[in-house]
Amino acid sequence: MCYSAQVRANYRKLVRQYGAIMSIQEFAKLYFYDPGKARPKTPKGMDDAFAGGDTPAEREVWAAISAWNAEAATKWEKELFQQTTRLNNAQRVLATKPTKKAQEDVRIATNKIAIAREKLADLRRTEPLPRDERIFPGVYAPVMVMENGQRVIKPMRYQCRLPGWNEATERQYPGTYNARRDKLESSWRELFGYQHGLIVADVFYENVEDAEGKNQVLAFTPRTGEPMLIACLWSRSPGKPGEAELLSFAAITDDPEPEVAEAGHDRTVINIKPEHIDAWLNPDPQNLAALFAIFDDRRHPFYLHEVAA
Repeated sequence: MCYSAQVRANYRKLVRQYGAIMSIQEFAKLYFYDPGKARPKTPKGMDDAFAGGDTPAEREVWAAISAWNAEAATKWEKELFQQTTRLNNAQRVLATKPTKKAQEDVRIATNKIAIAREKLADLRRTEPLPRDERIFPGVYAPVMVMENGQRVIKPMRYQCRLPGWNEATERQYPGTYNARRDKLESSWRELFGYQHGLIVADVFYENVEDAEGKNQVLAFTPRTGEPMLIACLWSRSPGKPGEAELLSFAAITDDPEPEVAEAGHDRTVINIKPEHIDAWLNPDPQNLAALFAIFDDRRHPFYLHEVAA
């Protein structure tokens, strides 16, 4: 299963490269700043695309992101102060009468200080890094859909909440960030043929056992260097009272490409051809065979792999 991917998170580039428009309303609802609620999980690459907003609506979204960032910075600065104090106190104890508690405090505080400094550095950093566009289940990403004959970019959570589900149901089925091809007409029948999406990605990551039976994460990248056009299904679910609706999606997977199977994994995302984008995004539920034909005609770029850093 594709548990993680490095996506094209900058909506500006997607709009330009794929002739799409952005649903600013959906982005505004996602990023709306409410200090009483948890911040949505979004990749830094998607956040930072709003920094140079051209329109008042984009600048308003960036103001909300800045407010979330300021709140996070305050949290991590407080954590840094508390852990530095803890470290200093433990070191003073160790200098006079070493104890196991003081040794443990030094270890824990040192680790937490490193995390806090990294988080603060990321909040302040303006130079992009590849990891800024990596998503995991529960994280939002820009997804391309079709509305009224127009390609549209919307932010959606990577882990699909199927129609009729609530949070409790979702917790029972945590693997719905992927949709198996052989389950599309059963488990995913309410979405397949109706609500299709597409994400653009450069790398997908898989958990694979090595020769010693230990887990390792492999990064798979098309040898052609071309971005992957990963077929997805998406859903719109009611939010809690007073909250926006939840947009969520799943990437579709199929039997593995030979090189992926050889590397030790049993699934591969479906990477469709550019000429099939509109047909995929505008499906006919009465002609599912045409959709499966798109899968059968997908790209096979040969996926190089390496152990992820």
